Amino acid sequence: MTTDRDSVLMAAVGLLSRQPSAAMDEIARAAGISRATLHRMFPGRDALLREVAALALRRMSAALDAAAIDEGDPVAAVRRLADAVVPDAATAAFLTGENRLFDDTELCAAWERMDARVAALFLRGQQSGAFRVELPAAWLSEAFFDLLAGVGWAVQEGRLAPRDSTLALTELFLGGALRKDQA
Repeated sequence: MTTDRDSVLMAAVGLLSRQPSAAMDEIARAAGISRATLHRMFPGRDALLREVAALALRRMSAALDAAAIDEGDPVAAVRRLADAVVPDAATAAFLTGENRLFDDTELCAAWERMDARVAALFLRGQQSGAFRVELPAAWLSEAFFDLLAGVGWAVQEGRLAPRDSTLALTELFLGGALRKDQA
């Protein structure tokens, strides 16, 4: 039987976003494979973490593409963005919580490109008068991704129903980001 690499990586996301220090045998168990199979796929924990991060970043970047955040009304674009990224909120939780990834220049560059795209959305929204100008666009991007990670954790822990997560993210975020006369 062939083991699907992406399924193993997503199982790792599910565990590592909640337990960043989980051991390889715990990750293998979460993926439903043996530790030996996990080690054949990934030579060590660092290799696994980097693969998980690369998959997470690819999925998040694809979600940004699908949301077409550089088009149309900025508020509507934020709502499309939330719709697109919430299914991968656990990956955002993993990326937010795994500090060893900051040493990898390639992964950091991919994150910075994605973050710059979202910050550009908020800057466009500020220029159009939709978003508060006293909050830097780069910080709005960071706040959005941090709230997304919080959604991922809350859904995993059962504190937020998956069906409510997009609404929770957009309403909480936009409640603070919109100009007062826009809210």
